Amino acid sequence: MQIGVDSFVATALDQLRPGAKGDVVRVQELLEEVELADRIGLDVFGLGEHHRPDYISSAPVVLLAAAAARTKRIRLASAVTVLSSDDPVRVFQQFATLDLISQGRAEIVVGRGSFIESYPLFGFDLDNYDELFAEKLDLLRKLQEHALVHWSGRHRPSLTGQGVFPRPLQTPLPVKIGVGGTPASFARAGTLGLPLVVAIIGGQASHFRPLIDLYRESGQRAGHAPERLSVSIHSIGFLADTTKEALDTFWPGYRETFGRIGRERGWPPPSRPQFEAQCSPHGALMVGEPQAITDKILAEYEALGGFDGMSIQIDNRMLTHAQIMHAIELLGTQVAPAVKKAVGN
Repeated sequence: MQIGVDSFVATALDQLRPGAKGDVVRVQELLEEVELADRIGLDVFGLGEHHRPDYISSAPVVLLAAAAARTKRIRLASAVTVLSSDDPVRVFQQFATLDLISQGRAEIVVGRGSFIESYPLFGFDLDNYDELFAEKLDLLRKLQEHALVHWSGRHRPSLTGQGVFPRPLQTPLPVKIGVGGTPASFARAGTLGLPLVVAIIGGQASHFRPLIDLYRESGQRAGHAPERLSVSIHSIGFLADTTKEALDTFWPGYRETFGRIGRERGWPPPSRPQFEAQCSPHGALMVGEPQAITDKILAEYEALGGFDGMSIQIDNRMLTHAQIMHAIELLGTQVAPAVKKAVGN
């Protein structure tokens, strides 16, 4: 069982942080957070790709490379790379380089993205949303296997045997698929035999069991061994010494983030009762004291038929660096050992 942290590197609301110096400070804080996660034995740190003013993660592989130079054992992943609006050759080259810097600790988690800013930014048509991903994933998988690639598609110039370098230390360079709640995405990942990362950020985790079963069934029908069909869970959360403190600390930033996204998408603003329901034992959010989070991870493990990893996104625009560092420390020193002991790995 891998236990880790995800971050979108949320920018601070400066008026809430007297003396804050903006993005340069937040980047240094992020690197300290990854160093702490490495030092206390967490397994993975993931950075999501976003092209919005509220996040400093438009080039996550650059940040991961900086983290690689300051860490020793923690795996470094994207969470996710928006493959549909990127060039698979450049994605592979960048993560292969990260793999060399980190001496074999890089992972690519690819997806279509929960936001769409990257599509017009890089000149892609949203009408091709699914086709872009399927085609580029096909090329990325070929790059995993061969340095000299022959490939053709609709949305990128063909490759006619050109070499793609450098090659990573890991063979193959790990590629996982990040999914939300679309059955076709689960089935595709299973058919391809690729590891799955499931974003559970709302509702009840147990509702994802049929989709995870679909993934496993699709993989087995395609002839993939069960041990190849790995499942990891991505959640949003925060830890503090008491559950009340965790709720009170995380709520303002959660309200700001999802209130802003709701205004963009026509959703109603979140309410405190709704938030607390999501933080309850059956809700999706991992917010609470260490024992509560341990119990919740183990309950999800049982409800979902087991999984191989859990990562918690621990950041929002109203959390201080000290609060994030303490949450990471609680996750690594109390929750992770208890969960691994309970599941036997």
